[in-house]
Amino acid sequence: MKSLVCILLLLKTFEFAVQQKVDGGLNENEISQQLSSEDRRQNPPQIDTVRDKTSTDGQQNCHLCFPDIHAALRELTAIVTEQKANIRALEMQLKEELNKKNDEISNFTLSQVEQLRKENRGEAIVIQNYITKLLMPWFSLTDRQIAFSAALMQSAGGTIGPFTTDITLTYRNVFTNIGNAYNPITGIFTPPLKGAYMFRVSLYGHGSHSTPSAVSIIKNGEHVVVAHGHQAGYAVNSSNGVVLLLEVGDVVYVRLWSGRSIYDNQYNHSTFSGYLLFPL
Repeated sequence: MKSLVCILLLLKTFEFAVQQKVDGGLNENEISQQLSSEDRRQNPPQIDTVRDKTSTDGQQNCHLCFPDIHAALRELTAIVTEQKANIRALEMQLKEELNKKNDEISNFTLSQVEQLRKENRGEAIVIQNYITKLLMPWFSLTDRQIAFSAALMQSAGGTIGPFTTDITLTYRNVFTNIGNAYNPITGIFTPPLKGAYMFRVSLYGHGSHSTPSAVSIIKNGEHVVVAHGHQAGYAVNSSNGVVLLLEVGDVVYVRLWSGRSIYDNQYNHSTFSGYLLFPL
């Protein structure tokens, strides 16, 4: 009996010792965790330290860049200000010169102004004449290409006339009209420039008519030369030509005499031609 009691006491004593051991170990773990937390608070991780250092370096670099930018802006502002001052000075100089010129002009008398105008006109005429003489040989060929030739009838043949008054003939079958100086609607040639021009006219009288044939080259309403033909019972041909000195605006055309007739057909017997020999 005593032995059993002793054994139970020993077991209780052992259980108590084990429990104390276990309780003591837990307390050490808690102490270790607390120590670890405190160490982390006092010594933060190295990564955070590197990040903070990098951020600090970037801020320092940005602060180093700002002075350069501000210096460049100040320099540009100074240049713009200087240019504005130069422009203002130039404007003032121009205004002063214009005012001076206006004062000089206002001091001229009317006679002096008229004299200057005459002198300027005289100088302009001299210069224009000189340039004209200088450039005359080098005029464009297109400007000097003036020539025309036309027949009386366009298609079917027939006789025109006689009439009781002179009439202007319109040569409608145009072969050539370089420069468009001849008008086939009116039959009138108008020179585009001053010069010497050659004109020719030809007529045909039908043999079945006893009426004579006669036409004249007319310059500005005045008779110049005539082509005339008459032969009873037979056909007749006649022609004539002339060189005329024409001014711009003159007119040259052909008129059929009153009481006379002219014939033409598809063979183009009756024609009117002219061309520029040389400009003046």
